[in-house]
Amino acid sequence: MKENVLDVLMYLFETYIDAEEEPEPDQKILRDELSRAGFGDLEIDRALDWLDGLTEHHKARPHSTQTVHGTRIYNSIEQGRLDVACRGFITYLEQIGILSPTQREILIDRLLALDTPDIDVEQVKWVVLMVLFSQPGQEQAYARMEDLVFDEDASAVH
Repeated sequence: MKENVLDVLMYLFETYIDAEEEPEPDQKILRDELSRAGFGDLEIDRALDWLDGLTEHHKARPHSTQTVHGTRIYNSIEQGRLDVACRGFITYLEQIGILSPTQREILIDRLLALDTPDIDVEQVKWVVLMVLFSQPGQEQAYARMEDLVFDEDASAVH
């Protein structure tokens, strides 16, 4: 079974998104559950580190005064990992008000932390949902993103 960090994260996200209980399970419980689900120790460790990195952003990164009128210039590493379609989609999400400049930076950081050589727009969508879900007060942006993701899937059937 060849899973990557995003597979583990998506499993956790889908498992806990509708959970009624509010407190986060501890890492031992998560680790045991992921092992039972068939994920390898290396992927589990990387996914839990990824989640720790997401929560660290809430503590370390104050809300910035970046303006929505600025232009994000991607460095060569970011350009190598995020193709034109990914960067365009991120810009689009900012333009329609789903992502703030600060959330965009968290998103880019978490995408690069996936440690996968090729990142596509579908992966960007899932990570956006995770970033928005992890932030208090982002329910409306999360719902808009969820509608965008699932409406696009439904329109592909037509």
